[in-house]
Amino acid sequence: MRDYWLSKLFFDLQNPAVAAEYRADRAGVLARYPLKAEVRAAVERDDVAYLARITNPYLLRFYFHVAGMAEDEFLSRIRASRPAEIPETREPATRSVRETGELR
Repeated sequence: MRDYWLSKLFFDLQNPAVAAEYRADRAGVLARYPLKAEVRAAVERDDVAYLARITNPYLLRFYFHVAGMAEDEFLSRIRASRPAEIPETREPATRSVRETGELR
């Protein structure tokens, strides 16, 4: 589920003036958004994995660029946050009704 206020913050940071203000006074800009305590804590600790679950991926990547995280560091953290591979437990539904003669 997406967090509206986090997404709003990330969206607003696309404005160069707001981005510059954020870099100069992170706490002051964060205070303008009614973020949940756990969301704000994740922003403050640059928790890529947590934030990735609750915001748009494009806004997330842009946010970490504005916040000054190097691209290779961001990509390393996002890759580390991926869940382990889940083994396929059923036959993929790629065969057509014409091939199987049944509708699943």
